[in-house]
Amino acid sequence: MTKKPKPARPLGPDEADLWRRVMEDVIPLPGRKPVRIAEPPADRDAAAVPAAAATPPAKAARAEAPPPPLPELEPGAGAGVDKRTAARLRKGRLPIEGRLDLHGMTQDEARRALDHFLARSHDAHRRCVLVITGKGLRADGTVGVLRSAVPGWLNQPPNRARVVAFTRAVPRDGGEGALYVLIKRKRGR
Repeated sequence: MTKKPKPARPLGPDEADLWRRVMEDVIPLPGRKPVRIAEPPADRDAAAVPAAAATPPAKAARAEAPPPPLPELEPGAGAGVDKRTAARLRKGRLPIEGRLDLHGMTQDEARRALDHFLARSHDAHRRCVLVITGKGLRADGTVGVLRSAVPGWLNQPPNRARVVAFTRAVPRDGGEGALYVLIKRKRGR
């Protein structure tokens, strides 16, 4: 027995206004009719809409606006990574195309080495690399500086623009003391 899909809820006034602005320059596929959203009621309080939302920006202004910031990555979760690739990354089943061992480096040396390694790996069209931080387990139960700092560095410019996802490595590749890093595909390959 198949279930009937729920009917879509009607858009609120703000959602309808946003939809119209987003779709204003979209051209429908051949043979398709454009989707129209009913105009908002005339009695809508114009003062309730912020000035930036009331006036759609010009196309030229949109093209010059900086891209929105990329979402922060958490270990094991990736932005825009399909489930199969994410699972293969977590399980250590993607081929490792480069390794960086940060053992014995100061924070400044490690940060520079990581930035340089990721830039070279991206330029070389590498997809999955291994970054070894070391476990750095201390007697008081705290972890090493590099082990806790590297995930933050992967989320900061310029690295975040190159990194799609990262996760802790499986034991054979270093376990808690290493990270698999999935690098964004470089365009023009």
